[in-house]
Amino acid sequence: MKLKDVRIVLCRPSEPGNVGAVCRAMKNMGLSSLRLVAPLNMDDELIRARTVHAEDIWEGALYFETLREALADCSLAIGTSRRRGKRRKDISLAPREAALYLKNYPATENFPAALVFGNERTGLENEELALCTLSSHIPANDAFPSLNLSHAVQVYAYELAVALSPDADKPQRGKWEPVPQRTIDELCTSICDSLSSIGFYTHTARDEQHDFFRDIFSRAALTEFESGHIQKIFRKAARLTNEQ
Repeated sequence: MKLKDVRIVLCRPSEPGNVGAVCRAMKNMGLSSLRLVAPLNMDDELIRARTVHAEDIWEGALYFETLREALADCSLAIGTSRRRGKRRKDISLAPREAALYLKNYPATENFPAALVFGNERTGLENEELALCTLSSHIPANDAFPSLNLSHAVQVYAYELAVALSPDADKPQRGKWEPVPQRTIDELCTSICDSLSSIGFYTHTARDEQHDFFRDIFSRAALTEFESGHIQKIFRKAARLTNEQ
């Protein structure tokens, strides 16, 4: 599944500012398809004020009278709810689990997947959640577990972007990738060689110092650039000392 295969569905949204913020959250993370079910008080001016350059999401939104109609063409629907009960879903996925589940689910534009959010005050009703295939919740403080609608959408949108974006499985520029142990050993040997060339070792302490450096650098999880830079510093220091 890809990001374009996911529909964000808002059931009975009542705060226009939230809808505008949802549009912004969606566009931030590469989502583009918004569906509104029986929306209330959709003040166009207030919504556009909160979209912040995501007006196209709002302008392209589809409207439905019932959630059943909004999900009619979807192959899968995940309803978001923190509430449990006899008539609620037994199993609930965290946002990251839901995103990873969707990653391997064979949905398409013709039969997309939906992520469903309830009204700001009441959330999804039992009947609405029953129309969904799965349930999901955001783990939060038990004393104050209810999130703002747009904030909840942002959490899910981020996890979906991480899991479903075209570059999700590609190496990312600037990504922290620690070097393997063999590189650490080579670095420590080079450092000890540099120190040895300036007469640093007067006793048989080289092996102990090699292990000392290895342990520190291993814990630091050096990148390839950092490893090479440290090696150059010691080599230059040794060269300058020997030229004196």
